[in-house]
Amino acid sequence: MNNKVIALSKSPYLVLSWILRRFLSSLIKDDALYLKLYYYVHQNQWLNLQEPQLFTEKIQWLKLYNRDVLYQTIVDKIKVKDYVSSIIGEKYIIPTLFIYDDVNEIDFSELPDRFVLKTNNGGGNNGVVVCKDKLMFDEKKAIKKLKSSLDYDIYLKTREWPYYGIDKKVFAEVFMEDHKYKELIDYKFYCFNGRAEYCQVITNRNSDETIDFYDRNWVHQPFYGLNPYAKNALKLMEKPSKYEEMLFIADKLSTIAPFLRVDLYFINSEIYFGEMTFFPNSGVGRFTPSEWDYKLGCLISLSNKNN
Repeated sequence: MNNKVIALSKSPYLVLSWILRRFLSSLIKDDALYLKLYYYVHQNQWLNLQEPQLFTEKIQWLKLYNRDVLYQTIVDKIKVKDYVSSIIGEKYIIPTLFIYDDVNEIDFSELPDRFVLKTNNGGGNNGVVVCKDKLMFDEKKAIKKLKSSLDYDIYLKTREWPYYGIDKKVFAEVFMEDHKYKELIDYKFYCFNGRAEYCQVITNRNSDETIDFYDRNWVHQPFYGLNPYAKNALKLMEKPSKYEEMLFIADKLSTIAPFLRVDLYFINSEIYFGEMTFFPNSGVGRFTPSEWDYKLGCLISLSNKNN
């Protein structure tokens, strides 16, 4: 019995989630019905779309009723670079080396010793392959991961509308590393109605992941999320020297939606754009303590509710 089967056997909700995504996602055409089931199997409570109060509820509402064609550019990790460059400038963009229509087009011999491969439709780290040393790099494993990401239909499984019909591609980026921390630290700005209110800092992604939230004034907050198995760092992260500039960028980019998470990096004292996300953890992640689901939900202002 493999680890996935063992994990499923321990939680009936994981089993229901697996059944929903594996068998029912292609059968249920009504997005609202699907999201009600999707929310229930992840949150163990029914989704309130009539009067959403929680952060997780409002994210589901936004999936259904806040649909702007611009959002399809934002979720495309290739197209978004040109968009962001036009708003804040090219200097914040991590350079793209190559773009491929298919994984079979990748010519590893033309890539540098260190590089990053990504799918433009991938969520989180599911479509990211990092090469730190070409001599030790497993090309077959990388191709398998990228193919899996390309085959995954985010819209179908989570009803995140901006991903509908995305033209799937693979691209190679310049490898980036901070000389001080020897890793890339994620600064994820939670922006509500065009204002960055909290910064989620994630470290040690490949080992013992830590997640901390800081408010706009860089005061450490008494909650974390959305990974329920993570924990706070033992030592508070020092505020980036260009934090005010990071806030300015997050504010400027986030005016397009009631909620938007703007991800930035601070690498060797320079700011770089990562990505933008409308639905963190597809709106079913958990905050600890749980009351922060309501507190953050209060910050999202929904207008023109039509259900």
